[in-house]
Amino acid sequence: MFDDLRAEDIYDAAKRIAGVCLRTPLRRSPALAARAGGDVLLKLECEQITGSFKLRGAFNAIASLTPEVRARGVAASSAGNHGLGVAWAARHLGIPAMVFVPRAAPMVKRRGIEQLGATVDAESEDYDVAMVRAKEFAREHGVTYINPCLGDTLIAGQGTVALEIFEELPNVAMVVTPVGGAGLLAGTGSLLRRVAPEVRIAGAQSVNTAAIAKSLAAGRVTHIDSVPTLADGLAGDIDDFALDIGRHALDELAVLDEAAIARAIGFLAREEGLIVEGAGAVGVAAVLEGKLKLSFPAVIIVSGRNIDPERHAAAIAPSTA
Repeated sequence: MFDDLRAEDIYDAAKRIAGVCLRTPLRRSPALAARAGGDVLLKLECEQITGSFKLRGAFNAIASLTPEVRARGVAASSAGNHGLGVAWAARHLGIPAMVFVPRAAPMVKRRGIEQLGATVDAESEDYDVAMVRAKEFAREHGVTYINPCLGDTLIAGQGTVALEIFEELPNVAMVVTPVGGAGLLAGTGSLLRRVAPEVRIAGAQSVNTAAIAKSLAAGRVTHIDSVPTLADGLAGDIDDFALDIGRHALDELAVLDEAAIARAIGFLAREEGLIVEGAGAVGVAAVLEGKLKLSFPAVIIVSGRNIDPERHAAAIAPSTA
């Protein structure tokens, strides 16, 4: 649970991933500042090696395994970006990887995983089914399952995003992060709640991926249906751990409709020159739609860029602007 997470593990992870993962840019956004009425910066995880922050946690988790365990290989379930991180880390460390993704996973993510040398299974109906099958595969083959959202080393790796923000902008007043299974939120919260508790943490997610929002409102883990969404990286149910993270790490949470996310993707393309996937754009969408009460300077984590070209073109079409 949240109380078990340690800031010290994030500092250790930063040392482990140094020279492997990129230290991504923290860039001011005059266009967002004009909209929000204060200093707004973008943490560009969309410029990470695999196109998302997920490489940080995947590499730290796999590199932390003993050599004997690591050599057997790993398995993972993923909407796509975690799979890319696992595949890249496995190739870097010279071990086999098996990644289970849902049938509807974006082709840019699926092909990227395959090109990195991992084996891909894309026969699962949705992400939750892919997770069950990945865990079964790991048990049957004696390999380590790398959860996309859980595990101290995984979360510590994701927390290096917040560490870099804090190191470069020690007076940061607010961090806005996408929220799906809560791995990035857990890493962000485990650092900032302990070393800078005055920093406010806000989350953003799609109405079609609002597992934490619904669970927080109900006071218990609540199932959500698997439906199409631009924010495919945030899809899937949550568990008690993620709910506990939400309770301790979030000051507020914005839920965006799909049209708002498409507008944010278009905004980032026009104003910032960035290609950003739906999950990576939800924080910007929350600011553009006035869904958050910002404190300045505010940093928005732009978590990933991996979107199929045709989907990106449709999102930035004039009708969605």
